[in-house]
Amino acid sequence: MKARKTRRQDLRSLAEKLVGVGLKAGADEIEVTIYDGHQYEVQVRQQQIENLVEADPRYCSVRIFKDKRKATFSTSDLSWPTLYSLVKKAIIRASRTQPDELAGLPPTARYKVDELSLKLADKALMVLKPEAKIKMTMETERIGLSDCRIINSFGARFETNELKTILVSSNGFSGDYFETEASLSLGLQAGDGNQLVEDYWFSSARHLKDLASPEEIARKAIERTVRQLNTRKIETQEVPVIFEPTMTSWLLAFLFQCVSGQAVYQRTTFLAYRLGEKIGNDKILVLDDGLLPGKLGSRPFDAEGVPTQTTRVIDAGVLKNFLCDTYAGRKLGLASTGNAEPEGIGPNNFYLERGQATPEQIIRSTRKGLLLTRTIGQGLNPVTGDISRGASGLWIEDGEIAFPVSEIAISGNLKAVLNSIEMIGSDLDFSSQICGPSIKIAEMTVAGL
Repeated sequence: MKARKTRRQDLRSLAEKLVGVGLKAGADEIEVTIYDGHQYEVQVRQQQIENLVEADPRYCSVRIFKDKRKATFSTSDLSWPTLYSLVKKAIIRASRTQPDELAGLPPTARYKVDELSLKLADKALMVLKPEAKIKMTMETERIGLSDCRIINSFGARFETNELKTILVSSNGFSGDYFETEASLSLGLQAGDGNQLVEDYWFSSARHLKDLASPEEIARKAIERTVRQLNTRKIETQEVPVIFEPTMTSWLLAFLFQCVSGQAVYQRTTFLAYRLGEKIGNDKILVLDDGLLPGKLGSRPFDAEGVPTQTTRVIDAGVLKNFLCDTYAGRKLGLASTGNAEPEGIGPNNFYLERGQATPEQIIRSTRKGLLLTRTIGQGLNPVTGDISRGASGLWIEDGEIAFPVSEIAISGNLKAVLNSIEMIGSDLDFSSQICGPSIKIAEMTVAGL
């Protein structure tokens, strides 16, 4: 542990030195990010280890600006001669690119977020032995295979990541943070002949205590798999559609694409001119929040050193903010929202706020409709907001699950969906950076026979 701390101190000194060299070599602005990680992954299938990876990845990413021209590079070779040479070459390469008056680093942040308040790292996860990780993975699959309805396993996987991010910029910013993450998953198959079905379940968390147990994951994977047996076909109709949390997350990922500042200034989203307009009903509160303690998308600053924040994206159905990095903000005349990623704009914790109804209450409220469990294909058009995707799910009759359905498609429009959310569930669990609870849409087209 002490050696690792010393190495990270050395890497921070390396970043600071590289910034100084870049400025002396002629860069107007320079930003250096160094990532220092430890990764462990074990994959088990049929109670045999199929893949085992343990690595200490490190790499350096640099952005250089000269005369409003930009050049970037990244490398896993952190030797000083290599980095020095790449900085010199990047400055030359920048002179050959087109200038952009809006290019450049953000202004120096006026405050910093306390890393410790975010609870990003877990010592228990860091000291967990490989033997314990393998045992958890084996146990997850063993429980899954113990159900007589399960005929095959696609494998269980356990993965842990430890990552130190160091960012030093010529605008005066210097910061770092350390984070941990673990995930455990299992995929299963049931049925026979032409009636084979498959599904999976997973859990992801920053802290070991928040990770679901092998039994919880296996039982959920079994339940989700066998509930698809003996599917039926339905006729095309307009009915209420209930989105499970995983499906709400999929819908929100589409929404994130539409509120990204890059999509807005490129005019590739139907929401480009609608800031301040009502685009959903009063029940909807969508936030992007990098400050939630212990959550997967939390971090003290983004990829440009801008402090993360709590941003109300949709409040009572009104589009309040687009999500921006520094460049998108300048293009739109807005401030950065702390959403910069190394390759564009990304979410922190982007989520729909939970409601009061339980999933069971939402199902009981539905006389006839679809519980959406999976979608396939593309069929998302951010320019128009149109949605059209292949799907499968569970059919609801008189407030109860009646039978599984497959070979269907759902269609609608994102704005119409946001306006027709009737109920919002209480089952928000922050299992990913983009997440939401169960929701009930008043009506969508479900295409069948």
